[in-house]
Amino acid sequence: MLAGSAGMPQDPTGWLFEPKWDGVRAIARVWDARVTLTSRLGNNVTAGYPELAGLGPAFGNRAAVLDGEVVTFDHRGRPSFERLQRRMHVRGPSRSLVAEVPVLYVVFDLLWLDGQLLTGESFVERRRLLEELNPQGPSWQISHLLPEPPDEALLAACREVGIEGYLGKLASAGYSVGKRSKAWTKVKCVRQREFVVGGWNEGSGGRSGQIGSLAVGWVDPAAPAPPGHLFALRYAGQVGSGLTELLLRHLSSAFEDLASGTSPFVPPPPTPKSLHFVRPGLVVDVVFNEVTGAGVLRQPSIKGLRNDVDPARVRWTDEML
Repeated sequence: MLAGSAGMPQDPTGWLFEPKWDGVRAIARVWDARVTLTSRLGNNVTAGYPELAGLGPAFGNRAAVLDGEVVTFDHRGRPSFERLQRRMHVRGPSRSLVAEVPVLYVVFDLLWLDGQLLTGESFVERRRLLEELNPQGPSWQISHLLPEPPDEALLAACREVGIEGYLGKLASAGYSVGKRSKAWTKVKCVRQREFVVGGWNEGSGGRSGQIGSLAVGWVDPAAPAPPGHLFALRYAGQVGSGLTELLLRHLSSAFEDLASGTSPFVPPPPTPKSLHFVRPGLVVDVVFNEVTGAGVLRQPSIKGLRNDVDPARVRWTDEML
């Protein structure tokens, strides 16, 4: 289940709020004292997070399906998607990497328990059952709920600290598997969302001949797919800030396979001749200040690659405004 709306409900009565964790979503299936972790795309990512293997034995003879987020934190204790990049692309990480960049699995929903499907139950009932299970451990915990809806003072403090925001959940709502639902709403302190990479520009100075910025966009299902591409992108601008050496290595390798002689953007971007086009197979998380009337991002910065998001599903939403 994914959030289908953005912003505070007009009447927050009957809504519960929790932090919006800046990590990667994972479904945990626990049975026979074992655990399997699955990404949003249905990939088995268990081997990437060996410190979560203890979640299985912690449940003893109970069996459950949990929904949660794998996160890691920076030196100030804030969830850091940029730091998580060092873990989320690695399967079978070394002990030194696990020690240097530990992860925490934050559980926020319970979908199945001991043979009983719970998706038709209300969120408040699923939450009650989850708290009774009390899955607390060295690398996992329950997401805490706010005592009250976030007010302007809390949102201002959230922006100052640099936390992404909060997620509001309608207490009476069930769980819509694999769907977006207006029963969940994002209350954001900063503007952050996914975009699809459709090309890149060369840098200057020390990055001459290398990647200097990425041309990004969102999928436009109403536009015909250009030749050689599965779908069309609407151009949203170029992003150069936030390109770390680790991210550049991932991108350079991927672009060798995704290089294209035609543009995936419809209509073409303002300066198409300077771009090296790629097939739209990569998704990046971008923080930005606003979107101009022309649909271009202002002051964007890349936070990292999303290997758990299907590029074809990255569409325009009102939260971009």
